[in-house]
Amino acid sequence: MTLLQPPLALLLDVDGPLASPVTRQVTPGIIADLIDLVRRNIPVVFNTGRSDAFITEQLMRPMLEAGLPDGSVVHAICEKGAVWFSFTPSGPGPIHVDRELAMPTAFGDDIRELVARSYADHMFFDETKRAMVSVEQHIEVESGSYLAEQVKFDDDALALLATHDLGATRLEHRAPASSGSVDYRVDPSIISTDIESVRLGKDLGASRAVELLAVQGIVPQSWRTVGDSRTDYAMADWLHHHDHHVIHVDVRPADGVPSKPYTIQTAADLNLGEGVVNDFSGAAFLQHWLDELAR
Repeated sequence: MTLLQPPLALLLDVDGPLASPVTRQVTPGIIADLIDLVRRNIPVVFNTGRSDAFITEQLMRPMLEAGLPDGSVVHAICEKGAVWFSFTPSGPGPIHVDRELAMPTAFGDDIRELVARSYADHMFFDETKRAMVSVEQHIEVESGSYLAEQVKFDDDALALLATHDLGATRLEHRAPASSGSVDYRVDPSIISTDIESVRLGKDLGASRAVELLAVQGIVPQSWRTVGDSRTDYAMADWLHHHDHHVIHVDVRPADGVPSKPYTIQTAADLNLGEGVVNDFSGAAFLQHWLDELAR
């Protein structure tokens, strides 16, 4: 197999950098830039907590409709590494699920009932998840109202985990199982809460991304990881730790930019204002990389 060494590869969180946290949709401009990068033989890998159904609807189908280049392969790592698939101009390949990382079905059923009973005005149960258990803010609900309810929901979710004797953590809170183990995590974001195995994360997604490209004989000279939260830095952490050159882009640096042994960029590095965040910042960086490749 011929070794391919493109100048960079993209490992992209989806919510925030690509999909608007307001509309939950990806703009045609971002789709066009992603296709242009693929056309220039830049590997594009999505690394997200979203389900494969969301990626299919918001990224795969629009990219296919816009004209994904012949011979190209795009990888999607979903549910923080528990689910993954690839797609070509012919459509999607098989969906892979790591069943060892899936939440117990009975617990998911209890969360579904909890949402229906107490939280349906603010959030919905995500029926598309295959391994994680997730709830998400209704688009029409005001953010502050949702976040207030989210705290209550997260407490109820921790109580249900305890009922199932599933040890869990939420931020600084730890509630071990009777065995002393803590195998699960309640992970809130600004629009959702994921309940998941502690083995899931953007670092697992980064590992899968490197493996998927290696199967194609692709070893990028450098990586660009892009995210909108502190947990997204795990992508770049893993790559740096495994001796890959990486630059991380934070499209929502208001959460605080940590000190890291690799370069971190924000919209300010493109001479853009503090108000350029989320998908606006993500779009600016996609265009920036296209401009660099054209030189």
